[in-house]
Amino acid sequence: MKITATDTFSIHMEAGFSVADITGKISDFVEKSGFEEGTVNIFAKGSTASVTTTEYEPGTVKDIRQLFQQLAPEGKNYEHHKTWDDGNGHSHLQASVLGPSITIPVQNGKILTGTWQQVILINHDVRERKRTVVLTAIGNFY
Repeated sequence: MKITATDTFSIHMEAGFSVADITGKISDFVEKSGFEEGTVNIFAKGSTASVTTTEYEPGTVKDIRQLFQQLAPEGKNYEHHKTWDDGNGHSHLQASVLGPSITIPVQNGKILTGTWQQVILINHDVRERKRTVVLTAIGNFY
């Protein structure tokens, strides 16, 4: 009996703080893999990307952007800049606050998110990026 499944997908993301709703891609993975019950882990590759859940709508996205500008604003002279001189010290700090992964329960072949809860991928970097997300399902399959 199969107990794990893994897949990846990539999304092109704009420079600066940009957000993508990836809920549909996760649901599609669960459905196509025949996954019935357990958990699915969502992992964003890269030290300037993060994953979380929220109500994905323009106001919330704007609020999250403002929150991160207050926590780790762009334009400060971060220690990271002394090492790499790449201007994205704030990007690393912002991404580390949320982290690169989350785990969601799956039951009856569906991810168990709330009515207004979507999974979002965030690019915090000053450059546009092709972001790769790794999905790993662990549990029971049909």
